[in-house]
This record gives sequence, C-alpha cells and structure tokens, in this order.
Amino acid sequence: MANAMTSVSSPPKPTPPRGYLAVIRTIDKFTDWSGQLFMLLIIPLVFANVIEVFARYLLKSPTVWALDVTTMSYAALFMLGSALALLKGAHVRTDMLWEGFSDRTKGMIDSLAFILFFLPTMAVLFYISIDDFLYSISIDERSSSGAWTPILWPLRGVIPLTAFMLSLQGISELMKSLWAWRTGEFLTKHEKIEV
Repeated sequence: MANAMTSVSSPPKPTPPRGYLAVIRTIDKFTDWSGQLFMLLIIPLVFANVIEVFARYLLKSPTVWALDVTTMSYAALFMLGSALALLKGAHVRTDMLWEGFSDRTKGMIDSLAFILFFLPTMAVLFYISIDDFLYSISIDERSSSGAWTPILWPLRGVIPLTAFMLSLQGISELMKSLWAWRTGEFLTKHEKIEV
C-alpha cells in the first residue's frame, strides 16, 4: 500500500558546473558591456551626417571630412556590434526550418556550425586582418575617397578586434549549444528579433 501512495517524480534536471556557467556569464557580460560602449559610435555617425546636410544644403558648401567619418563610424559600428548581435540571437536564421527542430537538434546543429565553420573562419579572419592592420600602420595608409585623406589604420584595426570579439562570444554560444545538445535544454533563450 505504501508503494501505491508514493508518486513517481521525474529525475532532476542536470545543472551545468559552476565554472562552466561562470565562463559563459563572464563572456556574455563582457560582450554586452562592450556592445553598449560601441553603440556610442552612433554619435559621430549622426553628427557627421547632420553637419554635412546642413553645410551642403543650407550653406551650399559641403565638407571634405563627413563622408570619411560617416563611412568609418558606420563600418566600425556595424562590425563591433556583431558580437552583441550574436549574444542577442539577432543574426539571420531560416526560421521556417529552425522552429521545427527540438532544442537538442538545435544544439547539435549550432555546436557543429560553431566548431566546423564559425570559429575557424574567425581565426582565419583574425590572422589575415592583423597582418593588414600592421601593414597599414607601417605605410601610414590613408583614405583616397576625398581631399581630407584620413589615416585608415584605426578602421583596419577594427577588423581583427571584431574577429576576436566574435570568437569570444562564439565560445560562449558554443558552450550553450553543447549543453543543449547534451541535455535538450538551452541555458538561455533568445528573444525573437524580427526586422
């Protein structure tokens, strides 16, 4: 009779080791913090465009610097914001296929994609772009898009920094995906971002 009265409970859900979670949280916090910092690049982007429109259309005297400032700040904002986009789950997916998969299958696909494609690509991008960055400094490379000709090495330096930031966040995402592959549950859920 005692056996009939006891309820059958499901086994407890596995929890990741404390160190495993600490690595993920540290990387995610760093990516979030740096992403918020990089958003400040919107200021020179907007400032340059406003000044250029004012000077060109009201004063009839366009600037020589606004195009370069706009191009460089937008490029840096786009590249340096990509790690934050990865953290938030804002990169493109084929939702009509993806939504039908179980969390375990999604974890497996993501894990393999990070291991086979994403992280090796970031390593190659970093290796190639760091060489270009150092070469740009050595020759004092300058923009040729106008009369202002600003130095280009800061923008060239954004590329290896982006590869590093994406690799770092990729490690966090890989760890989350490996956990989902193993347990069938993601450690974090991304909000669905639609454009």
